Amino acid sequence: MAKGMREIKRQIKSVQSTKQITKAMEMVAASKLRKAQEKAEAARPYSEKLREVVTSIAAGSNNVKHPMLESRPVKKTAYLIITSDRGLAGGYNANILRQVTQTIAERHRSQDEFTIFIIGRKGRDYFRRREFPIAESVTDLSDTPAFADIKTIANKAVQGFELKEFDELYLCYNRFVNALTQIPTVDRLLPMATPDSAAAAASSINYEYEPSPEGVLEVLLPRYAETLIYGALLNGKASELGAKMTAMGSATKNATKLIGELSLTYNRARQAAITQEITEIVAGASAQS
Repeated sequence: MAKGMREIKRQIKSVQSTKQITKAMEMVAASKLRKAQEKAEAARPYSEKLREVVTSIAAGSNNVKHPMLESRPVKKTAYLIITSDRGLAGGYNANILRQVTQTIAERHRSQDEFTIFIIGRKGRDYFRRREFPIAESVTDLSDTPAFADIKTIANKAVQGFELKEFDELYLCYNRFVNALTQIPTVDRLLPMATPDSAAAAASSINYEYEPSPEGVLEVLLPRYAETLIYGALLNGKASELGAKMTAMGSATKNATKLIGELSLTYNRARQAAITQEITEIVAGASAQS
């Protein structure tokens, strides 16, 4: 019985140590989540202003032409997928990887029909194990990444479409709603939908372009696409930290519950041991009388 009680005590100490770790990780994730949300919010005005200018040019010019706005027969598709470098984030990685894998299985019969750009170690390792074609990968990003960290992969993905290496580019990431909810999202990034006149009319600002609207559009469209990729990365980071905070919070609650159950078991075992000792003492005294 003493051996069993010692084992229970060791289990309680082990779970208490785990609880301290998960609680600390939950607090760190909560702190980083606020910073990630602030960074995503700070990047939004730039993206919105780019969209406004691009919409104004594209809708105001009847004969505007640009490879990024032109749909063509789809022979090959590219997917830019955003995952994390580390785990302990609940279903964050599993959800988006499952969504992308299902999309690829439904749309493609051969690996020659698609290629993958991947951000994050978890996604890279997942697709490597399945021998999917990976064109480019980026890992070891911080929790507050800068655009320079993904500039190369974003540029290659956008240029690949412009050079007709593939005919569609999809952006795959977890869209942040709140700390409890992250929605796996697969959106077509390229070719971009041509803005309609109503969208241009929504803005009352008239721009003058030098040297020409088409020349400005040629520069802005690739930058706008790269900005959307960066915005999705910031959104994905907020989702990752929200999922991690939720997962660590659940782990802490489970540890607290388990400690309670083990403590109850220990107390019952201890009570049984004391009762047995009293019984043995009484039995011994009765035998001597």
